[in-house]
Amino acid sequence: MRRGVRLFQVATRYGLVEHARNRFAMLLVAVFLPVWVMMTGWAIAKEPVQFRLHGTGRVLTAGGDKITQITGALNGVTLIIGFMMFAATFSNGAFDRRLSMAGFPRLPLGLAKVACLVFASVVVCSYATAVICCFWSPRQPVLLGAALFCTAMTYGALGVALGTLLRREVEGMFAVVMISVVDLGLQNPLASGGAGSDMVRWLPSYGAMQAATAAGFSTTVPTVDFAVQLVWFTAVGLIGLLAFHRRTRSALAATVRIGRQADAPVPFGKAANP
Repeated sequence: MRRGVRLFQVATRYGLVEHARNRFAMLLVAVFLPVWVMMTGWAIAKEPVQFRLHGTGRVLTAGGDKITQITGALNGVTLIIGFMMFAATFSNGAFDRRLSMAGFPRLPLGLAKVACLVFASVVVCSYATAVICCFWSPRQPVLLGAALFCTAMTYGALGVALGTLLRREVEGMFAVVMISVVDLGLQNPLASGGAGSDMVRWLPSYGAMQAATAAGFSTTVPTVDFAVQLVWFTAVGLIGLLAFHRRTRSALAATVRIGRQADAPVPFGKAANP
């Protein structure tokens, strides 16, 4: 038990160091996120807009700039966390396989990825919530941060899955961008006429978008929306962990096969000449 905890701590520490060395991701967090939220607030008119929450059926009224800032914050955290987890998983794929082949247990490796995802999501989403609070005061800032955290966890798990399944880096980057843009673009009541359609219920950030909007402009606690987002995270996370398990298992199988061939006795008469 202690050995497993120690290996988990080692894997988590190296994973966090790898994230900290990603200077582009750090730049996105420090610069892109506040600039993006600020620009969305300035570019959109402040006229009140009415929209309906699917979870409660309530019709809320809020400024168009504030609604777009919430959407921009959701889009920012999904891109940043998705990029970070994809880049770390993609670049460390060969290293993870070598660790598994060397006898490092896969369970601590998988749990370390989850721990790194949680830590990165907490930091980035807390920062994003603080940036929004610099422009206006959400009704429930803690729940707003929780909604951002949930969607960041979902896209982080998606980044792990893409980093494990895809073979080229550009494919994963393009997939993260397009999924996030389509997902949140269709849910913005100002930018899309389909925001009120039932189709948006099947989008990956539907629960987080509903929860964040409710937290920003009402006193309702959107427990159902958080549950919906948890289902998305669980589904995507299982895909990523299964893909990681399969890739490392294939590496372990190759090692076992080579070891058995090396230990197999040489048939009589086929021994190498001295």
